[in-house]
Order: sequence, then C-alpha cells, then structure tokens
Amino acid sequence: MAKRLPLDPSAIARRQLQILLAIDCSGSMQGDRIASLNYAMRTALPELRNVAAENPEVDVRMSVLRFASTAEWQIEAPEPVEKVQWTDLTAEGETHMGDALHLLAARLTADAMPGRQLPPVVVLASDGYPTDDFEAGFEAFFAADHTMSAIRLAVAIGSDADNEMLGRFIRHPELKPLKANNATDLVKYIKWATTAPVKAASSPTNSPDPLMAFVQEIDQDQAVASDIIW
Repeated sequence: MAKRLPLDPSAIARRQLQILLAIDCSGSMQGDRIASLNYAMRTALPELRNVAAENPEVDVRMSVLRFASTAEWQIEAPEPVEKVQWTDLTAEGETHMGDALHLLAARLTADAMPGRQLPPVVVLASDGYPTDDFEAGFEAFFAADHTMSAIRLAVAIGSDADNEMLGRFIRHPELKPLKANNATDLVKYIKWATTAPVKAASSPTNSPDPLMAFVQEIDQDQAVASDIIW
C-alpha cells in the first residue's frame, strides 16, 4: 500500500476576507446618529457571524477604525468575526478623515495582508466634511498595494454628508454612496455593507467588474419610512 503523504496545511488554508470599517466619530455624530450606528453594529454582527458560518471556506475578519480629532484603531488586529465584541463608540471633536486614510493605507499593504487573501472590504461611514489634510491621506490610500482591488463602500450619514468626497473614495462610475437619512437606513446599510461581500466571496463571478453585482443588488434610492430624518 502506498504511503500517504502528510497534508500540507498551506494547501488547505482558508482564504481570508478582511473587513475594515472606518467610522466618523466627530462632534456632528453626537446624539441619535452615533447611537444608531452603535445599534446598527450590534445588530449587524450576529448576522455577519451567521453568514461567515455559512461560508466556512472563508476566514472572515474585522478591524474597526474611528476618526474624530485623531484617528485610531478600535479593533486593530484583524479579529475573527465570531470573536468580535462591539464596544459603543462616542462622538466629539473634528473630522480627521485624512489621518484615517493614512492608517487604512498602512493596513492595505502586502506585508500587512499575507497569505491567501480575498479582495478586502473597506467601508467608510461619515456625516460631514474632512477637517484635516484629506488629499494627502487620499493619495496615500490609493497608493497602497490592495486599495484598487478592494471593495470600497461608503455610507453617507445625513443630508449634510460630503457625497462628492465619498464618491471619490469609492471611485466607481456606477456605485454611489449609500444615503442613510434616518436610523432605519443606517441599520440597513451597515448590515448590507458588512454581509453582502461575504456572500459574494462564496459566489465568484466571471464579470470583469465584480462591483456591478453590488450595484444591482441594492436600490440605493429606496425610501425608508421613519419618524426621524437627519
């Protein structure tokens, strides 16, 4: 009988999918907006864990970056989603989005994302305009190794969000910022932005533009009834 060779762990290693959330925690997010965002994350996580469990071939991990007068990691090391525990964010200060983009750029490098990686998912949620050197951060972000292959999604919180800037972050002719004008919108879009890419990772497409699947999946202009309009 032929001797069986030992399995090579690298040959059966799961593909890793990193989800990076960059969340605006500036003063304009105080009150209902930051409370709704915290609620959205607490309700999205169980659904994300379920989707990850249904796709065991994908190692889904999450990092969370908050930015206000400074930018800092809330969850820095890519944490397996089944272990992520949400700690409510608070809001105050300015909107240093440029600093946040610098930190994201450092994470989207080949050295920071070794092994078998699926295109990372980067979700930017903001309700206002950058107050620091956004252009320098923007340039560094798009110079990083994995930025152009990443699935970049943006949530515009409230009618005063900088949709032009969020559109530049997405950099796709058809995919627009998700407009969350109330708490119901925000919960829906946070859930969708974190779970849809995991589902897509298990259903590869031959389309030359995989982001078109996201464009077609969600009606971004769908009105949602709510007593609270931001």
